[in-house]
Amino acid sequence: MRVPHIPRPRSLAGQLFAMQAVLIAVLVAGYALFTYVSDHSQARQAADRQATAVARSVADSPSVRAAIRTADPTKSLQPYALQVQRHTGVDFVTIMNPQGIRWTHPNPQRIGEHFRGHIERALKGETFTEKYTGTLGPSERAVTPIWDGGRIVGLVSAGIKIETVTARVQDQVTAMAGVAVCALFLGGIGTYVINARLRRSTHGMNATELSRMHDYHQAALHAVREGLLMLDGQFRVALINDGGRELLGVSGEVVGRSVAELGLPAPLTGALLSSEPRVDEVHLTGTRVLVVNTSPVSGGERRGTVVTLRDVTELQALTGELNSERGFTQALRSQAHEAANRLHTVVSLIELGRAEEAVDFATAELELAQALTDQVVAAVNEPVLAALLLGKAAQANERGVELVVSEDSSIDDGLLPPSLPSRDLVTILGNLIDNAVDAAQGSVGARVTVTAYTEGPDLVLRVSDTGDGVDPAHAEAVFERGWSTKPATAPGGRGLGLALVRQTVRRHDGTLTVSEAPGGGAEFEARVPLPTVGAAIAAPRTSPAAETALPGGDA
Repeated sequence: MRVPHIPRPRSLAGQLFAMQAVLIAVLVAGYALFTYVSDHSQARQAADRQATAVARSVADSPSVRAAIRTADPTKSLQPYALQVQRHTGVDFVTIMNPQGIRWTHPNPQRIGEHFRGHIERALKGETFTEKYTGTLGPSERAVTPIWDGGRIVGLVSAGIKIETVTARVQDQVTAMAGVAVCALFLGGIGTYVINARLRRSTHGMNATELSRMHDYHQAALHAVREGLLMLDGQFRVALINDGGRELLGVSGEVVGRSVAELGLPAPLTGALLSSEPRVDEVHLTGTRVLVVNTSPVSGGERRGTVVTLRDVTELQALTGELNSERGFTQALRSQAHEAANRLHTVVSLIELGRAEEAVDFATAELELAQALTDQVVAAVNEPVLAALLLGKAAQANERGVELVVSEDSSIDDGLLPPSLPSRDLVTILGNLIDNAVDAAQGSVGARVTVTAYTEGPDLVLRVSDTGDGVDPAHAEAVFERGWSTKPATAPGGRGLGLALVRQTVRRHDGTLTVSEAPGGGAEFEARVPLPTVGAAIAAPRTSPAAETALPGGDA
């Protein structure tokens, strides 16, 4: 079975050319009809005026009156009439006597015959025009009397054939058709040039293909969950998909606005306004951690920027938890190493015959480790925080920093509501402790003090260190992503931990501040509202806090 041929979509150039051809054809046809009707009437009027002028000129000629007085007027009038006919462009000039008998005629054989037409009005002294069919066919003619001494001695008729008038109109229509053909030819050349330029701009796709690509483009934009942002050469938003709106937290009419007007964090705005490409940069918004990639669009000149956004908030939180678990693992390794040392010591004492000293040594180490664990759990009974503190204590001890928990701390198990997940606690307290350990490491009497308690409806997490402290001029900048006084040592660089802390605290409508610690160094305090906390509120602290030391090796 033969499959019927399906015509391909007409190209844009073909559509333009067809439209021009139809438009010109309609214009030419309409103008031709109008011209034929209008010009034909005007041509008849012009023919009447021309015939009247010629007839009167002949009738007023003295030589014509003189020839009429002769015995054979035809002899003189026939050559004269033919000469006038040639010079004036009329088709005939007929001179006759008052009875209508011809003295002249373009066909000499018709001389002497009766004139075909009306002469009554001319015999009354009137000049008139009429359309009449004579020996030469239909014509527009004028008839006027010849006066001599106050009486009519003859008549003159001059005329133009209808076919001559029609030929004049046809010549005009033909000329107009020629102009139309030239216009169509020029239009075709112009269409070809425009089509070539359009195809270069559209990469060879016609209008149908562009429409189909637009539909695919729109479907892809709404289907992709990642954020996509397109900026023009002036860094105005040219396009943004639903994922981009959600990740950036923008709403309303965004297209056409500058990136600087979207209210984004300064580091993220700077990355979007940069003319250099950015690859896998981590940036923070109010509630999300985003990985940003930018790629300039250029074609001889800068045309804009394509920005992709990936949400790694959950991934970052899981990474934080993984780091905490890794810290716990390292703490267990350290404890296993210390336990092996103690076991060797006990074994050696037994081999030396000092069993009593071996028992005392083992018992003392066990009591110390258990006492410290009991003290942490007693102060912070919330399991996640207790485990975090024990693990961080071991890590800090390996780095030569003493981690202590203030006796002011009091967090009971079950006090924290579901609205404050353990993941966020790990993010807030874990990053504050890591930052404090970094600051305190290498200082005299390196120490990090942690205080955790509830005060009114707020959970208070306070971490202080014995480091160099924070310059008050940098009290706000210290929470910005990328700000750090230490060189970057990881692919992601430094300056992310405190930014994540502030983001998490703000997500729970809390506050994060930094000030100078009482013993020097910096003190960071995070306050997170606990809307579901009931009567379980710790008593206010009025005396200086005692401290419980957590040597990492004994935790």
